[in-house]
Amino acid sequence: MLRWPRWLPAVVLTVLILFTAFPFYWAIVASFTPEATLFREPSLWPREFTLDHYRALFAERDFLTPVRNSLIVAGTTTLFCVTIGAFAAYALARLKFRGKALILGFILAVTMFPQISIVSPLYLLLRSLRLINTHPGLILPYITFAMPLTVWLLVGFFRQLPGDLEEAALVDGATRWQSFTKILLPLAAPGLATTAILTFIYCWNEFLFALSFTLGPERQTVPVAIALFRGQYQVPWGQILAAAVLATAPVAAMVLIFQRRIVQGLTAGAVKG
Repeated sequence: MLRWPRWLPAVVLTVLILFTAFPFYWAIVASFTPEATLFREPSLWPREFTLDHYRALFAERDFLTPVRNSLIVAGTTTLFCVTIGAFAAYALARLKFRGKALILGFILAVTMFPQISIVSPLYLLLRSLRLINTHPGLILPYITFAMPLTVWLLVGFFRQLPGDLEEAALVDGATRWQSFTKILLPLAAPGLATTAILTFIYCWNEFLFALSFTLGPERQTVPVAIALFRGQYQVPWGQILAAAVLATAPVAAMVLIFQRRIVQGLTAGAVKG
């Protein structure tokens, strides 16, 4: 029987981590490197340290506006999806009725549609409702793709909770609403937090809808603002990389802190019943 050396998994894992983290590391280094030497003398450590790119983001680009827009859109979408999705997931996981498997399959099928295929009809619909270039005009399309993810993950969490607790509460005279709000929801709090994190990250990184349904910088989100950075004579790569670092660092920190819960949420959401 062929045996792998004990050191081989550690070496492979180290190489994989370096390969994955190097682009982000180089972006950080380049964001502190002067524009004149950024590509002429590339290095793994900035020879000349500067904060000009970060200053330009807020002094010239008004980068706080897209950050605020992303927080409003992603936060509102996450709050709505987790609140409504919790009720839907509870019904699909704990109540007995015909067609549950069909509904779950339909929810999963919604996520399989490519976003580009519905951009045109959504644009026409939002334009008729006068929601183009507004926060609700982004939140509503985001919900169409974030809600299935939320429901699918929460169904797995609710299925993992022991049914004896709910049955005992019902026997003691509690209503279905009381057993849901006072027993199941507190127990499902870790799952709700995990689902909220994943939904927020999805909405924070979304690009196509934000590009299609906004018309000016006053409503652009962070990914769109970064993609549309322009210079007078050349592309301001230093500012783009600085903006990418500012946009990525909070999300990366969130993933690292809650990585165990995120993995549990993904595996729980895959449970079938």
